[in-house]
Amino acid sequence: DGTYRWMVIILAAVTTILLQVLSNLANDYGDSVKGTDNEGRLGPTRTVQGGEISHKQMKKAVIIFASLSLLSGVWLLYAAFGEKIGTALVFFFLGLAAIAAAIKYTIGKNAYGYSGLGDLFVFIFFGLAGVFGTYYLNTLHFNWEIFLPAISVGLMSTGMLNLNNMRDIDNDIRSGKHTLASKLGIHKAKIYHLLLIGVALATASIYVTLNYSSPLNLLFLITVPLFIKDLIGIFNQQDQKHLDPYLKESALATLLFSILFGVGMIL
Repeated sequence: DGTYRWMVIILAAVTTILLQVLSNLANDYGDSVKGTDNEGRLGPTRTVQGGEISHKQMKKAVIIFASLSLLSGVWLLYAAFGEKIGTALVFFFLGLAAIAAAIKYTIGKNAYGYSGLGDLFVFIFFGLAGVFGTYYLNTLHFNWEIFLPAISVGLMSTGMLNLNNMRDIDNDIRSGKHTLASKLGIHKAKIYHLLLIGVALATASIYVTLNYSSPLNLLFLITVPLFIKDLIGIFNQQDQKHLDPYLKESALATLLFSILFGVGMIL
């Protein structure tokens, strides 16, 4: 809507990156402790699994990045709200929830990633909370239409997790990690993946239709062939270990989608 506070945008991006790093470190630690990272895992060897660092060192890294995420988040709230404590407190507790979610995915006795709830939490925190929250912190008002691109980003992020879980489905089942992909089975998980990407592109298209002002708004459509190519490859791939390259391609397609969608709407 033409409102840009660059300090808020930059701090939101920094906080998001720190939360992503925290999540990766916590997953490395949690899956290693539970024995899920073993010789049967098809993905790249993780740091604790490969013996590059100890459990104790990784635990310290998790604590450090949790603290950095909290500090960055507080700075973000101050930049957005100043001394308006009321609304800031709501976002502060949302931030604490995001930190807890990043850690509890695989760490602890009741790690929700082992109960098939990872997809839901990724959708909420990397989609709805991330996009809608950043919009509100930047503009200080609600626009319910922002839920459409928030849904798009959330579903694409969930697709990344689902693709990762499809690759590791056999080892996860043997290790007692009950992801949504392992509950669905590989065939239904692929159909689920198609729905995630399809609905994500649809909600983005609806938002652009409602707010159309220039052909540049359609820049994000450049990524559609990339998603289609990945989907065809994923459906045709019969060996889960060969799904790994699609993780990188899907991540790049999602990043490009986010950049082009944002640039297209700004211009």
